[in-house]
Amino acid sequence: MHQFDESTRTDIEAAAFRQLLRHLDDNKDVQNVDLMILADFCRNCLSKWLVTAAEARGESLDYETAREYVYGMPYSEWKANHQLPATDEQLAALEARQAAKKTAEPDAGGPA
Repeated sequence: MHQFDESTRTDIEAAAFRQLLRHLDDNKDVQNVDLMILADFCRNCLSKWLVTAAEARGESLDYETAREYVYGMPYSEWKANHQLPATDEQLAALEARQAAKKTAEPDAGGPA
């Protein structure tokens, strides 16, 4: 990858993150459970990552504020207007993904 100075790299990464949030906002029909099944992260994960990034820099950011940033509105509003109940198929697929992930992880107590 091209070597940018730290400030330029941060600006580029921030712009890409903002574009990801716009993309998710433009595709509200994509449910969090579907993101978890396909990519092992969702909008709530992004919110948690923001909180962690803020804390790592000595800043305070609570989870609900981070979720409002990611969702573009209070989470309760987004959930009421855009989140559908997970189907049995989605829940089964998520469970299968999580089981496969655990199987693929080396056992912490034994040889890898």
